[in-house]
Amino acid sequence: MSDNGIRDARTLGTPKMLLLGFQHMFAMFGATVLVPVLTGLPVSATLLFAGLGTLLFHFLTKGKVPAFLGSSFAFIGGYAAVCALFENAEGMNWIPYAGVGVMCAGLLYVVLSALFKAFGTSRVMRFFPPIVTGPVIICIGLSLANSAINNCQANWWIALLAIAIVVVCNIWGKGMIKIIPILLGVVGSYVVAAIFGQVDFTAVKTAAWIGLPFQWKDTVFSLFKGCDGGMLVSSIAIMMPIALATMVEHIGDMCAISSTVGENFVAEPGLHRTLLGDGCATALAAAFGAPANTTYGENTGVLALTKVYDPRVIRIAAVLAVIFAFCPKFEALIACMPTATIGGVSLILYGMISAVGVRNVVENQVDFTKNRNIIIAALIMGLSLGITFSSAGKIVLGPISLSGLAVGALVGIILNAILPGNDYVFGSNDQGDKSVNFKV
Repeated sequence: MSDNGIRDARTLGTPKMLLLGFQHMFAMFGATVLVPVLTGLPVSATLLFAGLGTLLFHFLTKGKVPAFLGSSFAFIGGYAAVCALFENAEGMNWIPYAGVGVMCAGLLYVVLSALFKAFGTSRVMRFFPPIVTGPVIICIGLSLANSAINNCQANWWIALLAIAIVVVCNIWGKGMIKIIPILLGVVGSYVVAAIFGQVDFTAVKTAAWIGLPFQWKDTVFSLFKGCDGGMLVSSIAIMMPIALATMVEHIGDMCAISSTVGENFVAEPGLHRTLLGDGCATALAAAFGAPANTTYGENTGVLALTKVYDPRVIRIAAVLAVIFAFCPKFEALIACMPTATIGGVSLILYGMISAVGVRNVVENQVDFTKNRNIIIAALIMGLSLGITFSSAGKIVLGPISLSGLAVGALVGIILNAILPGNDYVFGSNDQGDKSVNFKV
């Protein structure tokens, strides 16, 4: 292997390529399946459309970008908000409504893709500076921390064990152990809980080995027989603004992958293609009841570790994910996961989301001596968290119900656009924008 890494994994032989593919699948696995476990979405459909979404992404990006698409944690708060809308709606399934909202969020990717193609990166990113995206990302994590604590209370010892395993593996682990601390935390605490008789495997014993990975009632197509217009509009209003944060996250991921591999993917195949691929994959997944997709940092870590940069390996991982999706017994095994295990792992993950937002603000050297920046950040965080943890949990405007995150993000974008002093230029800060020293 040269210092520049392996660009064609076929030189390693088929067995090693398959092994590398399994490694990428397991790297994304822990976080990807945790999203449906936390939200109530189907695990099998999640795996299926993580794989298919990745393959679609590679098709739209000319097969050049070694990126894997897995479940997005940013939308968890949105799923919870949509689910809450249906608490008193007996007999109604909330998943198709959330799916329509996420599909609309995916369409925002397509719109931004077109804008990048037409106007260039710097002009478009002026509307999404760190003073807006940073506080929004911070609030995404903080708004979810409450549910993590509630899950931990099921058994704090199991939750603390999951946290300890993740921390130890991430800080002191070597090789793959350092890359998959979340998966190890889940498996380790799961096994201990099973040993002490806290897991009921009845559903696993009765589940079939082969079956369809999704149900018609969870797809957006089931709404053709009739739907509640007000609920549909509210679901869209909740989900769409979340894409504003995830689109910026996507841009950062593309820059990080470019830096790791040593190729300028922002220029070729271009952000317009990668955004299009991510948006289409998200819309496809949502249509069949699976979570929104996003590019996965875990797999970027695997690229850095192995120095194998061939996108073919990622596509092998995608095919493997599709194969596992057709095993209901595997889904049942995931569904039996102890609540405390979910709580311990998610507590770290939710905190990490907020930490990423803090890093976004710090690395871009946002100037908080400017009153405009203080006002924007204050209103984003005050509205996002204040509304989320209020007695209502949302703002109702006629038939539209807006989550705290939706209101905070919209207010932040509008204030940033109208208040004087917006001097942010994307790509001017190598560390903050991860522009890897190339001009965008």
